[in-house]
Amino acid sequence: MTAKGAAAKAKSKRGTTVLVWVVVSLAIGVPCVIGIINGGESTDVPTPTTEQRNATVPLLAAATAGQGICYGWVLHDYSTEISVGSNLGDQVPVRDDPRCPRWIEVSAVVRYTSASSESRDSASIGVDGSDDIDRADLYPIASGLGRFGLDEDAFVDEPGWAITRATTVLPLLAAEVGLAEPAPTAATPAAGTPAPLPSAGNDLLRDRKGWLFTAAGLLLVAALFIAVGVRQRNRQLRGGGPAKRAGAGAAGRTREKA
Repeated sequence: MTAKGAAAKAKSKRGTTVLVWVVVSLAIGVPCVIGIINGGESTDVPTPTTEQRNATVPLLAAATAGQGICYGWVLHDYSTEISVGSNLGDQVPVRDDPRCPRWIEVSAVVRYTSASSESRDSASIGVDGSDDIDRADLYPIASGLGRFGLDEDAFVDEPGWAITRATTVLPLLAAEVGLAEPAPTAATPAAGTPAPLPSAGNDLLRDRKGWLFTAAGLLLVAALFIAVGVRQRNRQLRGGGPAKRAGAGAAGRTREKA
């Protein structure tokens, strides 16, 4: 083998080695990047939007004027209070407010976990009231929320929508158990404006985001392996051609001498 051929072969070998190391690095790095992405995924519980809060407060105020009971909500992200409001206004609780001697409040604690966690997202819902309201009356109010689709799944999927919607349902449920006269205008959204439905699938996407990134990473690694194989095959074909031509030339010269 000539010096030129040896140098070309060494260069080809170095190029192949570099490509192999690139593929190996990607094979190791992609899962690490996926882990970082999943680990950095936000698990913060979303609060009610400004529109939701602004639409809820007037409905509660109308119900309070007609029934004499204050209504409010409290939303927690684990143990942290992230949203509170009532017929008195956004960010104004009914509990312990002298303007509301008689009140009912719906509360929810929502817990989001990362996609890599074995624990599932969860929510707990409760209804509390002032001392003059019996617990026996509050229990059917809390259980009645499920009739309006306001169960744990709804609070996990759309916490902000669910907590404000649940608060507007309290006057209707309070009337059902005999705590007050019916106040239908306060228990339903404004006429002609249907309540927005919770968007489905956002939690499903969050739980499976890691799988999507993993699949994309594996496809990338597979594509790189194919590229390395094709390039190496092309190099072998290009390397074989000159060798064959050199051999044919040598054979021809031998015949001429003969």
